[in-house]
Amino acid sequence: MKIVLIHGQNHRGSTCMIARQVAEKVKSRAQGETEVREFFLPEAFDEPCRGCYACFRGDLTKCPHYAKLEPLAEAMLEADLLILESPVYVYHATGQMMSFLDHFGTWWVVHRPRPEMCKKQAVVLSTAAGGGMKSTVKDMADSMEMWGIARVYRYGVGVQALSPDEIPKGILKRIQKKTDRIAAAVCKNAGKCSMNPRAKKWFLLMRFAQKHFPPMEPDYGYWEAKGWHGKARPWKG
Repeated sequence: MKIVLIHGQNHRGSTCMIARQVAEKVKSRAQGETEVREFFLPEAFDEPCRGCYACFRGDLTKCPHYAKLEPLAEAMLEADLLILESPVYVYHATGQMMSFLDHFGTWWVVHRPRPEMCKKQAVVLSTAAGGGMKSTVKDMADSMEMWGIARVYRYGVGVQALSPDEIPKGILKRIQKKTDRIAAAVCKNAGKCSMNPRAKKWFLLMRFAQKHFPPMEPDYGYWEAKGWHGKARPWKG
């Protein structure tokens, strides 16, 4: 199994700790060799989307930031499990995480989805001393689901602390139990993946639109080449 962690900040805090905990527990449960790769934002990628539409007019390789983006994009395409984490910043994911995800608009199922995503699982994590975890987790889960990833596990927790060593023992115990359950679910569902229901609904709506309205290129041509206007589907084969 290949696991890729995308950290929404450079410091190794509570959210990073939980993400690594999930990865290690999956690794210990998984059959066969497991590879874990980590990327810290903005250290690994620090460019905001320019809104130039180069990716929408062409493809992701046309992005002016692609040289920096390629190692992360390729790692995610090769992975079996993606783990994205971000602490709560003003009730949302970090600007670094959102800038990173902004670059993958063409991967959404309403544009040019990558079939590889249908065979993956993802975990999205967030912590805060107090609140805002639900909206922060949603920021990341929206992209994971709309990329077509089969199963997306969400976990947000208020740690009542500013660093991992300050987290109360009771909360640490609950975190341990939750990460145990997530890791068990990931391993149980490995190899049993298909596009998630939310993405599948949008895929079918867009397929209908493409067949009944004037074609929008290059999306239409991409779908035609994949056979999706016929009987082929990204989650099959």
